[in-house]
Amino acid sequence: MLFILLIRGVTLPGAYEGIVFYLNPDISRLKDPQQGRRHWRRKQRKKTSAEEAEKEDIVLLNTLILSIFLSHHAFNALILYRDCIALCFLNSITSFVAGFAIFSVLGFMAREQGVPISQVAESGPGLAFIAYPKAVTMMPVSPLWSCLFFLMLIFLGLDSQFVCVESLVTAIVDMFPEVFRKKYRREFLILAIAIICYFLGLILLTEGGMYVFQLFDYYAASGTCLLLVAIFEVVCVGWVYGADRFYDNIEDMIGYRPWPLIKFCWLVATPAVCMGTFLFSLIKYTPLKYNNRYLYPPWGYAIGWLMAISSMICIPVYAAYIILRTKGPFTQVRMFTAFVKRNPVHWT
Repeated sequence: MLFILLIRGVTLPGAYEGIVFYLNPDISRLKDPQQGRRHWRRKQRKKTSAEEAEKEDIVLLNTLILSIFLSHHAFNALILYRDCIALCFLNSITSFVAGFAIFSVLGFMAREQGVPISQVAESGPGLAFIAYPKAVTMMPVSPLWSCLFFLMLIFLGLDSQFVCVESLVTAIVDMFPEVFRKKYRREFLILAIAIICYFLGLILLTEGGMYVFQLFDYYAASGTCLLLVAIFEVVCVGWVYGADRFYDNIEDMIGYRPWPLIKFCWLVATPAVCMGTFLFSLIKYTPLKYNNRYLYPPWGYAIGWLMAISSMICIPVYAAYIILRTKGPFTQVRMFTAFVKRNPVHWT
């Protein structure tokens, strides 16, 4: 379907101007973290598929998918390492190709309306329902293609939900195996999560649902939250657990040591980049404006920050809980860490 829309889009008058606009971003906007963030989000939303419009950050989905793979594959499955590399390239290439399909249609719409491409459609999750349907209506047997297109959107949304729900279920089952690894316990857990998410999602279907959705999108599902989670992840793997030890574990799994640059990224590059971007995002923070016009009340911004904090605080709070609950002084932890470094474990 993507390639069909791409072929139809590039044959429209004005497609060239749209593609040129797509391939020439305003790099100077990236000097300011908040302006660059909004500029990137506008570009990303205009070029991504409907699935990414619903769930903007595809990196999160990748992490969830790979976590599920790790839970169900054999210990020494070499395909996992290849899947990680292939999935990153596949998602990037798909988004890049989707950009040509979207912006070719936007160029055509801009020529028809006689306005600049930047004014054709506002950024937001509804853009995929503007540009793509416009291309579909100009195809032969357009009712058939329209049905197929919106059916595809439904399956894309369901597929995203499968990944998110399965990752949550897998985590809960792995944490409490004695409770949920019994007959029908896992199925009832999935049912409970689905019902809870269903009722929470009803809020987004009200008349003011789009305002609530923008709060979720700007605060709870923002890159700032994911950056802090990424910082905790790389610090735990690279500095707490130990990059060398983790490298040895990977070698035990796939039979050889990965590229040394990966270790440098764990220890230095990724923590530095994530921390710098996170701090600049907080320093240059600007409140959310819906469609660049509507200002939320103070309690609305408070709800947004509470949603953001709720996703960021889980890791440090749980880590502090485990540390306080564990008996013994910290010297025992240091002694155990030193012993493990001197006597690494090689899994077979």
